[in-house]
Amino acid sequence: MKFKHTAPLEKIILISAPWPLYSRPSIQIGTLKSYLKKNLPDLTVHAHHFYLKVAEAIGYRRYQAISERTWLAETIYAALLYPERLEHIEKIFYKQAAGKSLLREILFETLTKQVQKVSETFIHTINWGGYGLAGFSICLCQLTASLYFIRQVKKQFPNLFIVVGGSMSTADATRNLFKIFPEIDVAINGEGELPLSRLIAYLKDPGGKEMPPVNGIITSESAEKETPAAFHQMNELSALVPPDYDDYFELLQSFGPEKTFFPTLPMEISRGCWWRRKQKGEKSTGCAFCNLNLQWDGYRSKDPEQVVSEIDHLTTKHKTLSVAFMDNLLPLKTSRDIFNRLSRLGKDFRLFGEIRATTPGSVLKAMQTAGMQEVQIGIEALSTRLLKKLNKGTTTIQNIEIMKHCEITGIANSSNLILYFPGSDQKDVDETLRNLDFVLWFRPLKMVHFWLGLGSPVCQNPETFGLRSVFNHRNYAVLFPPNVFKAMRFTIQSYRGDLGHQRKLWQPVKKKLAAWKKSYDELHKGPKHENILTFRDGRNFMIIRQKRLNGRALTHRLEGTSRAIYLFCLRHRSLKRILARFPSMAADRIEPFLKIMVDKKLMFRENDKYLSLAVPASLHWSTSISNPPNQNVNLF
Repeated sequence: MKFKHTAPLEKIILISAPWPLYSRPSIQIGTLKSYLKKNLPDLTVHAHHFYLKVAEAIGYRRYQAISERTWLAETIYAALLYPERLEHIEKIFYKQAAGKSLLREILFETLTKQVQKVSETFIHTINWGGYGLAGFSICLCQLTASLYFIRQVKKQFPNLFIVVGGSMSTADATRNLFKIFPEIDVAINGEGELPLSRLIAYLKDPGGKEMPPVNGIITSESAEKETPAAFHQMNELSALVPPDYDDYFELLQSFGPEKTFFPTLPMEISRGCWWRRKQKGEKSTGCAFCNLNLQWDGYRSKDPEQVVSEIDHLTTKHKTLSVAFMDNLLPLKTSRDIFNRLSRLGKDFRLFGEIRATTPGSVLKAMQTAGMQEVQIGIEALSTRLLKKLNKGTTTIQNIEIMKHCEITGIANSSNLILYFPGSDQKDVDETLRNLDFVLWFRPLKMVHFWLGLGSPVCQNPETFGLRSVFNHRNYAVLFPPNVFKAMRFTIQSYRGDLGHQRKLWQPVKKKLAAWKKSYDELHKGPKHENILTFRDGRNFMIIRQKRLNGRALTHRLEGTSRAIYLFCLRHRSLKRILARFPSMAADRIEPFLKIMVDKKLMFRENDKYLSLAVPASLHWSTSISNPPNQNVNLF
């Protein structure tokens, strides 16, 4: 392959356009910059986290309200990219902004002009002619903004070499990209470090020679081929160095004191998803709805020592203690070691991460000790029947157990409950409704409607999930002209199937979720935060306390073996194990006790497994895990 680029390449620019979270630097361009600086030391790399400038210009709260919804975010630059479509585009904006007071207070046209002004200023103040290559990281919410900048810059500097990468530039999405947007020279498929390094090495000294095909680089020619573009990724993540966030912090420090804040540092421990892996016959496992791992092949993670060293270095350098792990899934095998090491640093971290419901309570405790404040758990459903359809590999009792562990450790659980999944039926809904009665003591799950992601198992095998046809989401037909809408495949897809039926089917669950949130918030009002269902241990008896709305708390006292059984089931246990643990007690006495506990919603039962739901009221129960009082029973 040969490119129309003859000038030697000595300096490049990396850009992250709106609308990522403004309070975090871009890990994509930060990681690329640090890698390129290490491996191409004579190359000058500038990284522009431009979305932060837009946030400062329109106000952080307003920016955040926009960035929280994909369709809101994509409308702003779509109107700048295609001004002739403004009247249609603004209808999507107003529809999506209906519940956000900050956005109802401003006209769409006024907002787009504000964004246009700061964007044009940025374009005009950059000496684009001094760069040999401009790279754009395009992830969710960044598509129209990136295309706008690419088109505007290329008008003025037609010889500037444009590269796009990120989760929005997978092979399926780039099929007709170069025809519709000829301003783009190449796209990176998968992670960018190795392909971009090879490309830059070639462009630095092309010598009139053609560049041989490189895995991970998609050109206008290769995009037309039916064969999927291969990845070109590192075998080990040890080749990475800490992300370079200097440009972000320099921009932040240029703002006035009233507009500065303490950012959250994005970090990665791993790439890919260890739950999504190849099996015999080349079939992939992984969650049926997920398309978050299209840019990775397999799963790789950093050594714990490297992870801790990077976090220590960056938090010391930038003097901030908030860290968000960007992994799709934190590694199970090394997490305990990583968080134990972080604890020993003596820093008061504020951490966020995404985990599976099978994460042991002891690991969750290690995370909490290190400073984990919030986790997003892959719960998705409270129906084991539905979890099988989602291919989660988990069960409801596992989901409920980790929800309880979050209450014990004080880690905020910001997990989702998916509604409208194709093929859901009345049995799934009924099971969900029944099981919701057992989790009202815990932090409510966030209701999310299923959306079809390009490249997800549902999208790749629509017939399996009862979908008759799959096509671009209709909102893209408003954001883009007809020729673009028809030629491109966008990240958010739509389908014909049973969506109308699903909306009707899940209405009772939506109502119950709303009531759950309302009651949880009400029961946690006041200066003292107390869990709703707790127990206090009295050595040979225990008292369970259940807070209620508009009424006195209910109390239950368990003595002797009843107490011991309840403590034994603080982790979910099979009936077989319970009977084996208490051989002196006959089954015809144990089973009625368990039934009473389940009927009172003090325990949860799934098949022959039981889980006690009350959490300890005393701090020593959650801190002295290895030595709980008077019983050889581990809380986790």
